[in-house]
Amino acid sequence: MVTSRAPEDAYTAEPFVPSRGGLPALRRAAADCRGCPLHRDATQTVFGAGSTDARVMLVGEQPGDQEDRQGKPFVGPAGKLLDRALAEAGVDPGEVYVTNAVKHFKFTRAEPRKRRIHKAPSLRETTACAPWLAAELAVVEPELIVVLGATAGKALLGSSFRVTQVRGTVLEEEIHGRPERLVPTVHPSAVLRADDREAAYRGLVADLRTAADTLG
Repeated sequence: MVTSRAPEDAYTAEPFVPSRGGLPALRRAAADCRGCPLHRDATQTVFGAGSTDARVMLVGEQPGDQEDRQGKPFVGPAGKLLDRALAEAGVDPGEVYVTNAVKHFKFTRAEPRKRRIHKAPSLRETTACAPWLAAELAVVEPELIVVLGATAGKALLGSSFRVTQVRGTVLEEEIHGRPERLVPTVHPSAVLRADDREAAYRGLVADLRTAADTLG
């Protein structure tokens, strides 16, 4: 007997991405994405949020526990820290679109019913989700991309990306067929994990100030 493969076995979101309709159509379609196995355990898809006219797009890794429960990006502790850092750096929240390289929460549990522990997405999972990020970039057309952390950087710039080598600098690269300017920095969750949290936070704010200065 011939058995057909499940959509997630192909590891690509491409068949689920609509060709028209803007962000509302993308958000609706993403809710039903089965482009990789991560949808099986996640509560829901967490799509990007913000204006179509946003000047800057912030790209993180993946939703966390609170994002998965609420269905919105950057609403947990790291998101609150990011909001504070953006305000201190002078980035207007009305000009920001926030999203993640991967749209489903990947996690593990030490025991059933215990706290869900974040697990980094694989390159295969990040690649599978890339069509959603490409579609967001095509619709929003931001003037600048702020890359939050190593996973987002590798999703956009390739596996050789090292955030420690380029953070706080302005890069010019072709991303999904479009010339883009990017400012890489650490993910705000890395600030929360840092031994010297205040110094790590100051570094994040300094990088975001570079982004604000670049926007003018």
